[in-house]
Amino acid sequence: MNYTKLPKIELHLHLDCSLSYEVVKQLQPATNLEDFQSSFIAPPKCRDLADYLSRAIKGVELMQSKEQLRLVTLDLFRQLQRDHVLYAEIRFAPLLHVAGGLHAEEVVATVNEATAEGMAQTGIEAGLILCTLRHFDPAQSMQTIHLVESFKGTQVVGFDIAADEAGFPIDAHIEAFAYAHQKGIPCTAHAGEAKGPESVRETLQHFKPSRIGHGVRSTEDPALMQQLVKNNIHLEVCPTSNIQTNIYEGMQNHTINQLYQAGVSLSINTDARTISNVRLEDEYRSLEETFHWTKEHFLKCNLEALKHAFLSEEKKEKIRKALLEAYKLTG
Repeated sequence: MNYTKLPKIELHLHLDCSLSYEVVKQLQPATNLEDFQSSFIAPPKCRDLADYLSRAIKGVELMQSKEQLRLVTLDLFRQLQRDHVLYAEIRFAPLLHVAGGLHAEEVVATVNEATAEGMAQTGIEAGLILCTLRHFDPAQSMQTIHLVESFKGTQVVGFDIAADEAGFPIDAHIEAFAYAHQKGIPCTAHAGEAKGPESVRETLQHFKPSRIGHGVRSTEDPALMQQLVKNNIHLEVCPTSNIQTNIYEGMQNHTINQLYQAGVSLSINTDARTISNVRLEDEYRSLEETFHWTKEHFLKCNLEALKHAFLSEEKKEKIRKALLEAYKLTG
């Protein structure tokens, strides 16, 4: 089946890991395609998550001025438009973009304005999720959640924790997530990727997110699987990324089908469009080829994504109607 024109929703997408060759060439004209492929795109199999994340460094380096941030954001909207995405939540860590002299508030304001511009140009609805990182200290995490709070009512819709899950404990970030809940700020959190189900358990216990970024290793703990279903915790699954970070040998070993069959709420995402060199269209095709998924599976995943999106009910209903109509018309 041709998935190119089917409307899609993406909840797990890193801005600094999704720079196209076109925008890199614009920002750094001396870059050729070979340079781009070696610096920005990960091999099909990395040693681990830390190895995979090393490909984000160049992207971050090219996102240190207002104009760079604006161009990268608009570039991502063009990519989303080609992939027929109706709604996307785009995440980034503001504190990674202050090396050029910008204040964190300026970073968020710039990406926020560029997001509004991208939405106007493409008709795509979008929200921004601000990330703290595992290796940040408590003050940096608190600074990030205060940024989410201060941009309430803009495109900024939520809070996340990302980066090397296996290398750093959760302790430094408990206070920030507690503050988020106190203020009613929607939260997601990376877990169950570089570490096993115990990481998902402690993340749910201490951070209390409504969604988990990845969470694919939850299948290793049957009681945790029951907890996910019972509490309607949504997993933002990124299949290709999980194979590249060496969690699974190949797509046939991935747990997404097991999670789906168990009734766990999940969505399909690219994680890092450039590092993984993948579109949602490619993810769908891989799942069809490996697990014989049909458009009914993809519709269900998109509806679950929409249900758990950090978006108003009014906007959700409009997107839901567009999804259902398009899938009904597709043979």
